Formats: sequence, C-alpha cells, structure tokens
Amino acid sequence: MTRSKPPFRADHVGSLLRSAALRDARAQRDRGALSAAALREIEDREIAALIKKQESVGLQSITDGEYRRASWQTDFLVALDGVESYRGERAFQFHGAAAHPIQLRVNKRLGGYVPHPMIEHFKFVKAHTKLTPKMTIPSPSTLHFRFGRKVVPETIYPSMDEFYRDLGATWRKVVGGFVDAGCRYLQLDETNLTYLCDPELRPQVVARGDDPDKLPLVYAGMINAAIADLPSDMTISMHLCRGNFRSTFISAGGGYEPIAEMLFNTIKVHGYFMEYDSARSGSFEPLRFVPKGKTVVLGLVTSKTGTLESKDAIRRRIDEAAKFVDIDQLCLSPQCGFASTEEGNLLAEEEQWAKLRMIVELADEIWGR
Repeated sequence: MTRSKPPFRADHVGSLLRSAALRDARAQRDRGALSAAALREIEDREIAALIKKQESVGLQSITDGEYRRASWQTDFLVALDGVESYRGERAFQFHGAAAHPIQLRVNKRLGGYVPHPMIEHFKFVKAHTKLTPKMTIPSPSTLHFRFGRKVVPETIYPSMDEFYRDLGATWRKVVGGFVDAGCRYLQLDETNLTYLCDPELRPQVVARGDDPDKLPLVYAGMINAAIADLPSDMTISMHLCRGNFRSTFISAGGGYEPIAEMLFNTIKVHGYFMEYDSARSGSFEPLRFVPKGKTVVLGLVTSKTGTLESKDAIRRRIDEAAKFVDIDQLCLSPQCGFASTEEGNLLAEEEQWAKLRMIVELADEIWGR
C-alpha cells in the first residue's frame, strides 16, 4: 500500500552533500572575504535548487539538506539558551577519521526559551515546496551522552534528575516552536541509544560513572517529554545512527536487541529510521517488538560509499525484515544522511542522487505509487 503521510515508502534521513557553490561560499566566509548576509543569499539559492532536485527524483519529504549547518548536532545545540561550546578532545572517536574537537557544556539552568534560529530554516523549506517539508534536529540525549556529568556543572545542577527534567522541557519548547511554524514532520537524530548497544563503548560509559543499562530509559523519558502534547496530524520520527563522518562510524557492533522492546514500545515516536546497511547493525529479529501502527524505515542503502546497490539484493533484505514485522509497516531509505557534517561522505553528488532515485523506484515497485 502507498502512504499519504510520513514516513513515506521512499524517504531519506535529511542531510545531503553540499554543493560546490556552497562549499566555496563558506570557504570565502571563513577567510573573511564574504559577509554573513551574502552567504545567506547563496544558501537560499542553493537550497531552493536542492529542493527542486529532491522533488525531481520523486521524494515526498523535502529537507534543506542541512545546508546551513556545519554539523548535524553542534549548530543546533549551541543555539539553545544555556549551552556553550569550547575546544576539547572527543570522548568517542570515529574509526579512521578525526572529527572536530568541539565540545559543549551547560552554562546556566535550562528550561528557558529563546526562539531557535532553525525555525527560520524550516520556514524557508516550507515556503519553497508543495510537498512535505521535513525538519531534522538532534535528540535531547546528544547534549548529555558524550561526556556525561562533565557537560553539567554540579554548581548549576547538583541533581542530574533535575538536569534531565529541564533538558526534556527545553526540547518540548523548541519542538513547540516548530509546530507553531507549521512543521508536521519532525525527525529526532538519535545516536546514543545505538552506542549503548555496543560492547566496546559500554565500558567507557561505566568508567565515567554512568550506568549503560539505565541511560536508555533516562533518554526515553526525555524524548517523550520533548514530544508531549503534539497536534494529531504531526509525525515524529527517530533516526538511529551509529556515527557518520566522512564515511566513517563510531559504533563498531552490537545489534538493536538490548534496547528493542523499550525503543518500540516506550518511546512514543511514530517511525524509526534504522541503519541496516552492514553487519554492524545485527539482524532484523529485534523488529518483532514493533507494535501495530508504528513504521520502520529500513536504511538498507548505504550513504557511506557511491556503489549503487542491487535492487534484487535490497528486495531480499526487505523480505527478510518482513518475517518479523508486517511489510506494510516498512519503508526504505539510505542508512544515514549523506553529509552529517559539511565535509560530507566520500561519494559524488551524482552517486548520491542515483541512490535516492533507486530508492524511489524500488519503493514504487514494492508498495505502489
């Protein structure tokens, strides 16, 4: 069956490779040769063209490709009232690449609200497409997981429970701002629940004083607080990621089994974008916990290389997944964004569009248009 509401049979995670013109403009800005206003004009032009390109390949959900961001998470987080950035070494490293040494910390109690600048980013997309504009933002866990208590000074929050409460409340206010702007398809990008499935990463969490068995429920509570009281016509999806920087990853292994029942039955989102492009993601068996009424978007097409997958191979994988959850609850997408940071993954733009085009074609063949 076709779907008239998101997630769509052929969908995508959100970020797209930055255009040459945009990369050049940002380089000029960094050298002081281009003003912020001039950069904004170029961003507007390139995003308008990007929207038309997404429409032309047959996608029904339309994003700005995160063209105004350097990072999928940092740009969003530092714009929150009470959060600041500083230079420091990463706690969790990518396999084969060194990411930016930018860290975050809380500098006052959270819970206040200043209209988030990315609401204007959403409004631009909404004004330039007649299809479904989609907004992607980090999950609230992203402000905590990397460094735990180090992000939260005890002088500001003696109790971590108070921090978690205020963090969920902050996200709820930001989500409300997107709702008021007309957003009806919002995606939370969640890396940390999958990291907590990785037997290599869990000891690092223990070493800093956190309990990797309890954190998933803490994060679930914050997510549910963030999406409370939404309008009935709004779709909230969650992308479960294992790290994506210049075609590398952080989480090396561990399937979804340790969090599956909680993930699908405690967290109150409508759809899940799940990475399934490699053996690192484990089997489809955890999908047996997906309840009726929820949707899983299978990330079977990798965004990390330009090699175009075989339609037959993807069909077989969808058939395997359908042994554990009704095929009518499934959709298809790339495993992650193509450019979680402005550097982008190691493939060409045309290879990116070929993958998205193939996803649309295959979804039409399987579920109908």
